[in-house]
Amino acid sequence: MGCCSSAAQSSKREWKPLEDHSCTDVPWLLLFILFCVGMGFICGFSIATGAAARLLSGYDSYGNICGQKNVKVEGIVNSGLDLTQKKYVFFLDPCNIDIVHQKIKSLALCVSACPRKELKTLADVQKFAETNGSTLCSYELQPSEYTTDPRAAKLCPKYPVPESAPIPFFHRCAPVNISCYAKFAEALITFVSDSSVLHRLISGVMTSKEIIMGLCLLSLVLSMILMVIIRYISRVLVWILTIIVVLGSLGGTGVLWWLYAKQRISASAVESQIAKENLQALLIYAISATVFTVILFLIMLIMRKRVALTIALFHVAGKVFIHLPLLVFQPFWTFFVLILFWTYWITVLLFLGTTGNPVPNEEGFVEFRMVGPLKYMWWYHVVGLIWISEFILACQQMTVAGAVVTYYFTREKRNLPFTPILASVNRLVCYHLGTVAKGSFIITLVKIPRMILMYIHTQLKGKENACARCMLKACICCLWCLEKCLTYLNQNAYTATAINSTNFCTSAKDAFVILVENALRVAAINTVGDFMLFLGKVLIVCSTGLAGIMLLNYQRDYTVWVLPLIIVCLFAFLVAHCFLSIYEMVVDVLFLCFAIDTKYNDGSPGREFYMDKVLMEFVENSRKSMKEAGRGGGAEGRELKPMILSWRLGSARFALLCLCK
Repeated sequence: MGCCSSAAQSSKREWKPLEDHSCTDVPWLLLFILFCVGMGFICGFSIATGAAARLLSGYDSYGNICGQKNVKVEGIVNSGLDLTQKKYVFFLDPCNIDIVHQKIKSLALCVSACPRKELKTLADVQKFAETNGSTLCSYELQPSEYTTDPRAAKLCPKYPVPESAPIPFFHRCAPVNISCYAKFAEALITFVSDSSVLHRLISGVMTSKEIIMGLCLLSLVLSMILMVIIRYISRVLVWILTIIVVLGSLGGTGVLWWLYAKQRISASAVESQIAKENLQALLIYAISATVFTVILFLIMLIMRKRVALTIALFHVAGKVFIHLPLLVFQPFWTFFVLILFWTYWITVLLFLGTTGNPVPNEEGFVEFRMVGPLKYMWWYHVVGLIWISEFILACQQMTVAGAVVTYYFTREKRNLPFTPILASVNRLVCYHLGTVAKGSFIITLVKIPRMILMYIHTQLKGKENACARCMLKACICCLWCLEKCLTYLNQNAYTATAINSTNFCTSAKDAFVILVENALRVAAINTVGDFMLFLGKVLIVCSTGLAGIMLLNYQRDYTVWVLPLIIVCLFAFLVAHCFLSIYEMVVDVLFLCFAIDTKYNDGSPGREFYMDKVLMEFVENSRKSMKEAGRGGGAEGRELKPMILSWRLGSARFALLCLCK
């Protein structure tokens, strides 16, 4: 669809930030709309075929929907019953769970009431039926026959019958005590081998739910505070990390050489084979550490000015959040929309699980199965999960990119729109939904084969040979690296689209050229900047975990509080990742804007810079340092537009970063 039709002219076309607004990738928007219509058709089909009633009201093993009159299923006894007064599904053996097929292997009946207390014998089951009018044995048995009919062993529930209560909205009788699901939980949680441990873990979560909620709120507050702190101490923080890395490498190298010298002196007195091997190993370690330290020093020397650019970008990113405070809440809206979509997707998935035609199985009971082309709706629904989820995430990236681009390329910050975020959302909806749909579809194309290979690897675990296992893992790893590379390129393509209103492929090509021309700067930002943000995530998780340990240590109601602490730490990492990923996104957008600004403007009249004063100081300092080194104006151009050699080295570095990011 015209993927690269304008690639030849893109290098000749100048960037004109926010001057034109035009619709991009319209055919892809139409394709995405048609795909969503197909998703809606699946939902409507599942509801129209009665799946919604079977899901909500439940049905027994004979195909009868509880709480209503039913139609006779040919060849199935006990079907077509009037179960208006029996609104709840009851399983005769609710603890017999088939982990492989994720279902309860038990006869299901419709009953009028769930047993609210444990029934230990068939006499108790008979008394419950006579007292409450709820028959827990199969339909062909009368309550008076429960203790006399020999068929009761198969047609009545396995006793003791656990105390149960109906699940809200779904009318299934579920055991109140979850101990019978211990084996199922142990299969999912492999580190639990004793059901008593599982009980203590679950009781720990239930008892400490207030503490868990408080700690989750603490992680949220810490994430917001960290974003403010990074804005004010970014310069100090970056140099502290740099000094720690340098001193650590020097100290480690010195210790290794000291151990080698000490070992050599002691080995001269006691000649043994083990001593010689240890001495040789220490020599190899010391030489390797020395080489690593030298390379690290060279990298620091080459990238020292790019580190200064990283500091400046982090400082400007803090100002962006001051001018655009709604950016902080962007993860909340995205998460909220994703939750709504995932809820819809799971609901339709449950509908699909109960749709189809009634078919007798080997045991003489009824199963609902789809036949013909309709059975492939599952695959369509799974693709929809990936594509629409990626579309929602891409909308967030485009929204953030549009708002930051508006901030950067507005010379007078007083003239910013009242709500740049809403203005960016408006441009996204009016002009660029097709570009977002195309970019998210490309990620989907990579994710689907990777998920298929992961599923194959899981199913063949223990059956395939070493060569096949290695090939599968290599393919999965390559697809993962390709996905990360495309995600990074997509984000910059969205920024280019927000600037120039060009289609996806043109924007991706333009952004790639700019990034390659500034490959060393990209390397510095993606190493130093990402490392800083990673340490920020670790800091929030450790702080929340430490607070959790101190609070949970005073709880004496249970003995195991590992699971509450794990839940809190995972939530803290998720919150920190959501907030700091927005910060990282803002820095990446600012860098691309800065690179475009320095490429097409030089500060002369008519070609003034758009950049912030902090970035302007960085450019001026770069020019002064080059002039002091005696390179004059030519070197100035080389700082802003690297030479061919830097381009080649940077290109290789960029490719490596794309594969490993």
